[in-house]
Amino acid sequence: MKTPMILISGALGSGKTTLLRHLIAHADRKIAILMNEFGEIAIDSRIVQGEHIQMTELAGGCVCCSLVGEFEVAVREITERVGPALIVVETTGVAEPDAVIFDVEDSLPEIRLDSVIVIADADGMVRFPDLGYVTRAQFEAADVVLINKVDLVSRSDLEAVEARLCAVNPDAAKLRTLRCEVHPSLLFGMDVAGRSRPARGVGHHHDSEVDAFVYCSDSSLDRSRFESVAGCLSPQIYRAKGFLRCADGNFLFNFVAGNWELEPFEADRTELVFIGKGAEEVRESVLEKLQNCEI
Repeated sequence: MKTPMILISGALGSGKTTLLRHLIAHADRKIAILMNEFGEIAIDSRIVQGEHIQMTELAGGCVCCSLVGEFEVAVREITERVGPALIVVETTGVAEPDAVIFDVEDSLPEIRLDSVIVIADADGMVRFPDLGYVTRAQFEAADVVLINKVDLVSRSDLEAVEARLCAVNPDAAKLRTLRCEVHPSLLFGMDVAGRSRPARGVGHHHDSEVDAFVYCSDSSLDRSRFESVAGCLSPQIYRAKGFLRCADGNFLFNFVAGNWELEPFEADRTELVFIGKGAEEVRESVLEKLQNCEI
């Protein structure tokens, strides 16, 4: 019997890890998760935890590029050692899912592609209407599109976002969500193997202008000073995330396009990754401000 696989994709900060955490919280079967992160430190794989979860981390780059081969090995190893009822693959937000789909359908006969789920950031699509090649390719490959962060946009803007998505991919199911909360039964069991998808040339694209840098510190940070830094990050930083160690507690930091939040979370040290187009240009400035937060 083939093991079903779900592929989760979407732009940086759209809610991929949030969806994973939601699925895990409602897991009624043994799930294996393959995660692929953009940045030098692994953040998401350390916050996705569950009783029936087996983690195999693929760090540094894109599963369809630098990890070709390793992806297949990881899938085979986890099916042999763990025997999961479902495999969930989360790809980095700056690559197309096409190559992973091809890899599954062409090189992993023991796996059945169950569905491709792509998360749309409704707020991001309103504020940054240009989809770009990679984001459009993600939506075109989707079987299900979760229109997330619906609480951050007006009804008319939400309807406009939905109409744009329908124009890009009229066949995909569209589900409106808040914090990616959706009943797992709506995502599982679709069995889309062999579905006709948009034809593309050999190779694929990444958003080559996206940079990332990290900040790590063993010192505690002053929370109020850090919040001031978070509130005025350069527009060139679109996404930031990581662990924050403060004098008054430890937190998980999430930042997307100017919106940010702190969630209580155990952390031994501060480890943050900052991602965006031209992020490297503001690296020194951001790092200096963060160093000034150290106690």
